[in-house]
Order: sequence, then C-alpha cells, then structure tokens
Amino acid sequence: MDLTWWSIEVRDGEYPARAWRDAYSPALIEAALTHGARDWAFRSEDFGVVFELGFADEAGWQRFRQLPAVVAALDAVAPESLYVYRGRGGSAGAVHPRRRGPLPAAGAAAVPIEPEPPIVARPPLEPPLRDADEPPLLVA
Repeated sequence: MDLTWWSIEVRDGEYPARAWRDAYSPALIEAALTHGARDWAFRSEDFGVVFELGFADEAGWQRFRQLPAVVAALDAVAPESLYVYRGRGGSAGAVHPRRRGPLPAAGAAAVPIEPEPPIVARPPLEPPLRDADEPPLLVA
C-alpha cells in the first residue's frame, strides 16, 4: 500500500518540544487512527520532535488536520517552532542518517603563515650627510 506521508515538526523553543509531545501525543495519535491514518511515528531529534503520519490519500490528511484536537495541539506551539509539510520529516528523505563531517587527522596542525611585513608610511629619517670640512651642527 502506497501511503501519503505528512510531518509535523516541533523544534525546541521557549519550552522543549518533548514537553509538547508528552502533552499532546495521546490526542494526536487517537485522532490520527480514528480518522484514517495507516501508519504513524514520533521521533526525537536533536532539534525537537517529528510526528510522521501516513494516510491512504490526501483527503485523510485534510480531515485529520481540521480536527479540533489537532488544531489545539498545533496552536500550542510558537509559530517559529512549528513546521508542517508533506513527506517524512527531519531530512530530505535520506535512507540512512547523515554522517558527521570528517574528523581531523591525528596530529594535524595548521600550516604556519609568515606575518606580512609592516607597512611604513615614510622612510625613517637619517641625519643629513656632511662634508668632512664642515663644522658640526650645534643644536641649542
């Protein structure tokens, strides 16, 4: 059976997303199962939680989305922390989780960089050259 997946992503904000999941997951799961969801999953992520729902068609999602329990659960989240979108949540649909970036090699160090020479606005002042037969200048 081919399902149409939708995701409700709640990111940590003023309150942790885990608290939202604990408060609203029973009502959301019941509403989903009684209104046509064929599959569902709650996932905890580093940034918050993702509630994924699989419906047989988009009409099932629309019915679910308009239920008072669902509207109340989504209204309880700050707008900047809530993402509702089609597809499975959290990533661009990768089968495996993304690996972290490459680890630095053991003993690696930055290449030393020579400092740039200082910029001199004018050449240093040198005493004027005198002829050997001139008397020395007296400074008063």
